[in-house]
Amino acid sequence: MNITFENADKVNGLLTITVEKEDYQEQVEKTLKNYRKKAQVPGFRPGMVPMGMIKKQYGTAVKVDEVNRLLGDKLMAYIQENKIQMLGEPLPSEKQEPQDLEQDGPFTFVFDIAVAPEFKAELSGRDKVDYYTIKVDDKLIDDQVAMYASQAGEFVKGEIFGGNDTLTGDLRQLDKKGNTLEGGITTDSGMIMPAYIKDEKQRKLFDGCKPGDIITFNPKKAYPDNDAEIAALLKVDKEQVKDLDSDFSYQVTEIRHFQPAEVNQQLFDRVFGEGTCKDEKEFRQKISDMLKAQLVQNSDYKFLLDVRAHMEKKVGKLEFPEALLKRVMLNNNKDKGADYVEKHFEGSIRELEWHLIKEQLVAAQEIKVEEADLKVIAKEAVRQQFAQYGMSNVPDDVLENYAAEQLKKRENIDNFVDRAVDMKLTEKLKTVVKLNEKEVTLEEFNKMMRGE
Repeated sequence: MNITFENADKVNGLLTITVEKEDYQEQVEKTLKNYRKKAQVPGFRPGMVPMGMIKKQYGTAVKVDEVNRLLGDKLMAYIQENKIQMLGEPLPSEKQEPQDLEQDGPFTFVFDIAVAPEFKAELSGRDKVDYYTIKVDDKLIDDQVAMYASQAGEFVKGEIFGGNDTLTGDLRQLDKKGNTLEGGITTDSGMIMPAYIKDEKQRKLFDGCKPGDIITFNPKKAYPDNDAEIAALLKVDKEQVKDLDSDFSYQVTEIRHFQPAEVNQQLFDRVFGEGTCKDEKEFRQKISDMLKAQLVQNSDYKFLLDVRAHMEKKVGKLEFPEALLKRVMLNNNKDKGADYVEKHFEGSIRELEWHLIKEQLVAAQEIKVEEADLKVIAKEAVRQQFAQYGMSNVPDDVLENYAAEQLKKRENIDNFVDRAVDMKLTEKLKTVVKLNEKEVTLEEFNKMMRGE
């Protein structure tokens, strides 16, 4: 077998593999002998079928399989041994000539190879990158306290409607004179949240109402272009409200008012565990410490984005084998077609550029991801999931069990590895570059992230 590699230019390579008969013959013969042992052919005892018959029936298919296996193994081994930084996968070259695999060879196969551009991505103390620390001020703590109080809150009966209260009442369809329509739609215990009524005039009809009050309103005007909402309110099929323009009477039977929990010891224990905080001052301090730890993740994320922008500018525009990469992208997205490739190609190249830059930074900082790192990442991911539901005092062993289950799923591993690499690279680079440290509020930080 002979393998050669040549560069048409710095980013386009041509790899040629010539497969000789002696490269595949031994394995082909071995496979055909196994076929002969197992072949069931009328008129012949098992294992006694003439080899000529076996070769005629299976010879070409077995040869093709073996040649393909050789190509795959030898091609990738050559690329690795010669440290060719290939992008994507090899593609059959347009220079490939037809090969008659019915014959004994030699067979010559030509592949187009997309080669990564050569460049240096280096960082040192001479590189200056912004680092934003987010202030944990009283407003941020107040908002978090309010969120915890809301999560622990409950609905109580109200005497008069206001704000975001929920109403329960009985609906009756009215005729043109304002009387109950005989045979019309009637609904008991229909629930309305007036705060979500689109039309202001219809919404104000409910202001200050009390149980027992009867309000006349028009569902079609209240919820324009939302037949699904009207059908759910009236408890009928969507088709029944398509042309509905009647007024309805709504007799309020109950007002449910959402009451946030009191900020007291019960709330402290619910959020952080029994006895962790003895008073509101300790509760707010605990929240402050928690927010600082969470917001560091935001700051680190922004820092890595700024490192990326800094490096892309420093490295400059890289040359890529665009025509070949478009072929690779199309090959991987055959069901989406050429239009998809054209639409997403530039974004794909930007991500590829950052991937290559980050590879060099990771290698320079000797970043390695161990199993323990994945456990930390998985555990933090589970902690954040619980926190979304207001559960901040989940026992450590519960977090570890959930994290262990996440790590059993193959689809999660790559994501956890990427996050671990980013986390370790960020921590390392903060000690390598010169940080231009700035303190901002969360609102200012969010505006920056939105590009405002």
